[in-house]
Amino acid sequence: MQAAFIHALAQAHQQAVAPLAGPAFCRLADQLLQLLFPERTARPLTSAAAVEEALTHWQTQLAELLNGVLPAAEAAAVAITCLESLPRLREALLEDATAILAADPAAQGLAEVISTYPGFYAIALHRLAHALEQLHVPRVPRLLSEYAHTQTGIDIHPGARIGPSFCIDHGTGIVIGETAVLGAHVQVFQGVTLGALSVAKHMANLKRHPTIEDHVVIYAGATILGGSTVVGSHSIIGGNVWLTESVPSHSRVYHRAQIHVTRTEDPTADIVFSI
Repeated sequence: MQAAFIHALAQAHQQAVAPLAGPAFCRLADQLLQLLFPERTARPLTSAAAVEEALTHWQTQLAELLNGVLPAAEAAAVAITCLESLPRLREALLEDATAILAADPAAQGLAEVISTYPGFYAIALHRLAHALEQLHVPRVPRLLSEYAHTQTGIDIHPGARIGPSFCIDHGTGIVIGETAVLGAHVQVFQGVTLGALSVAKHMANLKRHPTIEDHVVIYAGATILGGSTVVGSHSIIGGNVWLTESVPSHSRVYHRAQIHVTRTEDPTADIVFSI
């Protein structure tokens, strides 16, 4: 083994940023959702005193974990701010769950949406990650967003700004970029991308992702790109649309595909396929 390689590797280890307590942060996020929504836990708390104790313990744990990425005093302050924001977080998530219930004919009730729907789970972790991002907590917001991504297949950057009553239907394959802005009552189906026209590094501090105004529905497989692209309110973006320019409010944007259907009395005779 070359001495130069060993020396360089030793230097890299000495200069390495302290690793995040990734699994612990993810467990803490899940514990918070169980505290806020007893539908997600097998052991609901039985008294106000028990709830208060659990919330205080959660705050203490958060402060301890944040010590790994922030000075102790700042970590404690962020934990207090997060605790104080929990009523607003729960209210926002209940609005999201209600929007999902209203939009999905298959949903049997709020308890089902909250306890089983991947869209609700991804939104919940995003709202928590976004709150930490707004408090300038390094690394942890992205950790939580990637955790949600691995659990649900839904990739929402913690910097994305998402308004109230957000509905994700199915959800697999959704990508929402860092500078995307979504208004109220937006509904997004599986495979939707709200992305950038360019991924050049010099654009890091620019708005690269689209703005979606209130009451917009974006159907499966649609791709909307560009920081200057605005989808006006009450618009519908159809499945598989590729959109790189703004559309006014109340627009209907559809992709027309040519589909050919043939029929034969003897399907076994069709041994040549046109693809």
